[in-house]
Amino acid sequence: MSVFRRMRDITVATLNEHLEQSQDPVKLIDQFLVSTRQDIGEAEKLRHQYASHTRQMKQQADQAAAMVNKREEQASMALKAGEEHLAKLALQEKILHEEKMDQYNDLYTQSAAALQELDEQIHQLKAEYQNVYSKRQYYYARMQTIQLQQRMNQRGNYNGQNVPRMFNQLDDQVSDLEYEAQSLRDIRRMSQEGSGLSGNMSSSMLDKELERLKQKLNHDKKE
Repeated sequence: MSVFRRMRDITVATLNEHLEQSQDPVKLIDQFLVSTRQDIGEAEKLRHQYASHTRQMKQQADQAAAMVNKREEQASMALKAGEEHLAKLALQEKILHEEKMDQYNDLYTQSAAALQELDEQIHQLKAEYQNVYSKRQYYYARMQTIQLQQRMNQRGNYNGQNVPRMFNQLDDQVSDLEYEAQSLRDIRRMSQEGSGLSGNMSSSMLDKELERLKQKLNHDKKE
C-alpha cells in the first residue's frame, strides 16, 4: 500500500459515484477540492519529513564509509610501523563501521524510495485537483444555464398566460357595466317620454312584481 494514499477518504472514483446521484454537483465538487487541498498539504508536510530523514540516513552512511576508509588507512600505517596490535584494533573498528555503513545505506535506500513514491503521489494529487477544478467550472456553468432557463420559463409563463386571462376578465366586467348603463338609460328614456303606468294594470300587481324582483336580486347577491 502507498505511503499516503491510505490516508485519503475521498477519491476521484467515489466522487464520480456521488456526482451521478447529487442534485448539487458544484457543492460536492467544492467539498472534494477542499479535501484534496488538505491532502496535498499533509502530503507535502510528510514529504518534508521524509526528505529530512533521507538526508540524515545518507549522512550517517557517508560518515560510516569515511570511518571505514580512515581505519583501513590507519591499519596499513600501523603494519608498516610494525605495530600489528594497533593494526588489529584499527581493522576491528573498520568492521564495525562497515556494518553501520551497510545498515544506514539500507535505511537510506528505503527512505529514498518512499520519498520518490510520495513525490509521485503529490504530483497525482495536484493533477487530480486541476482536473476536478476544470470540471467544477463546467458544472458551475451548467447550473447557471439551468437557473437562467428556469427564470426565463417563469417569465414566459407570465407573459403568455396571465396577461390575456386578466384582460379577458376585464372585458367581461366592462361589458356587464356597459349593459347595466344602457339598460338604465333605456328606462330613463321611457320615463321621459311619458309612458307612465298603464291604466289597465292595478297598483297591487305592480307592487307584487316589484317585490318579486327585489327578492330575486337579494337571492342572486347571496349566491
